[in-house]
Amino acid sequence: KINLPVIRQYVDYLVNEQNVKNIFVNGTTGEGLSLSIQERKQLAEEWMCQGKDKLDHVIIHVGALNLPECQELARHAAAIGADGIAVIAPFFFKPTNKDELIAFMQKVAFEAPEVPFYYYHIPPLTGVKIRVEELLDGIKAQIPTFQGVKFSDTDLLDLAQCIHKNETGEFEFLYGVDEQLLGALALGANGAVGSTYNYLGRQTNLMLRAFAKPDLALAQQYQFLTGEFLNFVIKLGFGVAQTKAVMTSVSGIPMGPPRLPLVAASSEFIIKAKAKLDSIVWPNGD
Repeated sequence: KINLPVIRQYVDYLVNEQNVKNIFVNGTTGEGLSLSIQERKQLAEEWMCQGKDKLDHVIIHVGALNLPECQELARHAAAIGADGIAVIAPFFFKPTNKDELIAFMQKVAFEAPEVPFYYYHIPPLTGVKIRVEELLDGIKAQIPTFQGVKFSDTDLLDLAQCIHKNETGEFEFLYGVDEQLLGALALGANGAVGSTYNYLGRQTNLMLRAFAKPDLALAQQYQFLTGEFLNFVIKLGFGVAQTKAVMTSVSGIPMGPPRLPLVAASSEFIIKAKAKLDSIVWPNGD
């Protein structure tokens, strides 16, 4: 079951300990697609309530397998004052070309006509591999609220072509593969949405600051060390359940077990992952 009271503590931890002030709710790490519509609404409301005057942006993922539920969630997000909504491509009956995907997104976006809209591109999980570069041509005319893309794919060629087309800077590209963030920043990504920022947000913000200076050598050190940790845990078997276990271990906040078919991380994984994370010496003593 969802644990609403813990969200207040979660918000304070992210803001005060990780310097994270922008939240993506009901996404992959939050198991949004494993929750009921009512649960997703309750979570969205609680994040909006607890984040008031503390968080800068709350983007709510409203994607689902069917259009009516997406539309219902979009209306709800708008009603509670979300700063943005995002939608994955449906992944059972899949859109097979950009026109089908845009038509679906359009029907969702129109239910929240004042709310910035993001396409959540995550082909490793949806199996929808329509290139984002193709989607961008004329999309603003079809979806006036289109704000950008949460780009969770390793195809940096596609990302680069998107950013190259975005000469006026009207779209945002939020990168979602944590271990490749520095490469995406070099191509022009505007920001990031990822799972490790729950517990490595402070270090990632220092990487962003180093990149902006620019101090590429320092930025590389942060990226390499994040990668060293992820490379270690991926070999052990790393997914949403394990991410929750790491976050619980680091923050002390009980993130709870995953929902089936995902199963909880083993105690062996938790011990090894914590030892690895504790062994990492971050630049400047961090």
